[in-house]
Formats: sequence, structure tokens, C-alpha cells
Amino acid sequence: MNSIAQFRTYRAKMNRVILDSDNLFFKRFFNLDTRTYEDGALPKQTKEMLGLVSSLVLRCDDCVKYHIEKCYELEVTREQLFEILSVANLVGGSIVIPHTRRAVEYWDLLETQD
Repeated sequence: MNSIAQFRTYRAKMNRVILDSDNLFFKRFFNLDTRTYEDGALPKQTKEMLGLVSSLVLRCDDCVKYHIEKCYELEVTREQLFEILSVANLVGGSIVIPHTRRAVEYWDLLETQD
């Protein structure tokens, strides 16, 4: 199984385990997360770009992969991706570089799967 499929499978499985716990907090939090990234005053694409920058600065590789996928699905271009990465590295500093490497690697995987 490739790393894209592994990531998607694991994420879906564990989200289901968490939601099946019937915990009100997690149900509400997951719903809030989903609704936050819907079109509003800002379009979905912009919100996913913001999510990607935040995830890079916070150094959460799972979140980076998730937002990379969403940006890719929403037709963010490779040129835009590198500007997003530039903002994240400027804000987060050199500690973000390893996460940037993995983000570009994951983007490349998405491009090759098409």
C-alpha cells in the first residue's frame, strides 16, 4: 500500500474509533473542524492554505498531509504551494524546513498518482 493510501486508511480508521466513542466533545470538535473549512467570507481554498501554513508552523505532519491533500484537491498550483511554504518558513523559522521537505514529497506523490 502506498503512503497516500496508508495515511488515508489510518486517518479514517482512527477518526471512526474516536467518533464511535460517542464522546460529545469529539463529535462537536470534529464538526467544528469540518464546518470551519467550508466556503464562507473566505473560500475553501484560502482556508486550506491557511490550515497548511498553521500546520507547518505547528509542525504537525499529519495535519500537513491532510491540508496538502485538500489544497491539491482544490487545485492549488505548485507555484502557489511554494508561496504557502515560504510563508510558513518565514513565520515558523528554519525548524519548519524538515516539514517542508515532507510536504513537497507528499505533494509529489499526489501528482504522480494522477
